[in-house]
Amino acid sequence: MKPLIRAASAAVLIVLLLAGPLTRVASAQGIKTGVLTCQVASGFGWILGSTRTLECRYLPGQGHSEEYTGTLTKIGIDIGYLGSFVLVWAVVAPNSRPGPGALAGSYAGATAQAVAGLGGGVNVMTGGFRNSIALQPVSVEGNTGIYVGAGFASMSLELADF
Repeated sequence: MKPLIRAASAAVLIVLLLAGPLTRVASAQGIKTGVLTCQVASGFGWILGSTRTLECRYLPGQGHSEEYTGTLTKIGIDIGYLGSFVLVWAVVAPNSRPGPGALAGSYAGATAQAVAGLGGGVNVMTGGFRNSIALQPVSVEGNTGIYVGAGFASMSLELADF
């Protein structure tokens, strides 16, 4: 159990160190337009990767909220089981009012998580419309399960048809 906790702690530390410079660059290139909150399905990591479904809501500073569905795919160290969890990101765009459905598209970035009963993680992503949207972690996510993971994450979002 102790080697798992040490490996997981190291993975989270690495991503946190990477996240700092990435979020500063994203902030310099855009304006915070709202918050994206995603419910991520539970599931197993399959040693070198995993895919989980997402249900998201974008709350802009002004206007109506938008619902998105999608997937979160991880490649890298991905071992164990994660319960469902919530990811919350600040959305940074090139202007203060991105158009309807602007968050739809593909995103990529760094990820790290560590869980031994309770744990946490962080994800930093860029992509969306013409790769102009940055998703900055608002808080470190809380997880339950037995899991360690670090590496590259990709996410696809589609405007929901509810």
